[in-house]
Amino acid sequence: MTRLPGDVKERMAPSSVNEEQYRDGVSTAELLEQLQADRAWLLQQLDGGRWPDLRLDLAALERELGQLLEQAQRRLVQR
Repeated sequence: MTRLPGDVKERMAPSSVNEEQYRDGVSTAELLEQLQADRAWLLQQLDGGRWPDLRLDLAALERELGQLLEQAQRRLVQR
């Protein structure tokens, strides 16, 4: 099934607390934590020499993901 950008927002339901919670029960903070763990795993794989032909592109992606997650974490804390 193809999802349009607006479809994601329709699936989200704000909880009665300060952060959004999704239908599967994962809060925004938990999602950010999972993404940080995935980023750490990717960095570990790159440092271990995995995917040498994609290393530069994946390292750039990892840096951008890190910046995005830091910005999201700051906004979450500011609420």
